[in-house]
Amino acid sequence: MSASPYIPHTQIPETSEVTCSTCAACCCQLEVMLITDTGVPERFIDNDEWGGEVMRRLDDGWCAALDRDTMRCTIYAVRPLICREFEMGAPECLEERRGIADIYR
Repeated sequence: MSASPYIPHTQIPETSEVTCSTCAACCCQLEVMLITDTGVPERFIDNDEWGGEVMRRLDDGWCAALDRDTMRCTIYAVRPLICREFEMGAPECLEERRGIADIYR
């Protein structure tokens, strides 16, 4: 046994990797404009104040298509183009996660 007081350790990263199981669905609080037809069911579509089609959001501010129990999209296969392009773990995603984290501190 060594007399050295040094205990080796692994540095834990400040930000964890974003995966399906660690996603906080932060992007589901953003306004989502429907600019292409992907097959979003009519019950999830609303009109904004300028008459454009957007994803409907409930009173809590979250997208109406978000399952609140699993925090996953219930229409993932037909989600809007903007949702398809909002890549998990991309800089925009991480920025939204930081914004949500600051709210709960």
